[in-house]
Amino acid sequence: MTDLKKFGQKLKKLRIKNDMTLREVSKKADYDSSNWSKIERGLLNPPSDEQTLAKWADVLNLSEEEKRSFIDLAKTVQGEIPEDILKDQEKASLLPAFFRTIRGEKPTREEFEDLKKKLKEEKSNDEQQD
Repeated sequence: MTDLKKFGQKLKKLRIKNDMTLREVSKKADYDSSNWSKIERGLLNPPSDEQTLAKWADVLNLSEEEKRSFIDLAKTVQGEIPEDILKDQEKASLLPAFFRTIRGEKPTREEFEDLKKKLKEEKSNDEQQD
């Protein structure tokens, strides 16, 4: 199944979970119901604008974590990297190593050490917030 179909199925499932018709959800989201239907059926890409996607997530009553996941999935469908990753220079600097890794190439020792350090910092920050 393609990412486009997966996103469409997730969107439809969320709409139904919130007990909304296509017309209701599209009106609340200020989006054309015909295009919403096409997205649900995997015939049309979701919007790439994160503000629009965030509004949809709010209409679908998603938590902050679910909203982030929802936006990430939509950006993946578009073939884009989420804005919050690109704006964070430290995270963005890790992308080349990540791309090589998913292509089956090994990251350099320096890239691996940088990643390890950043993961430890993220974990430490998360633990401090709890």
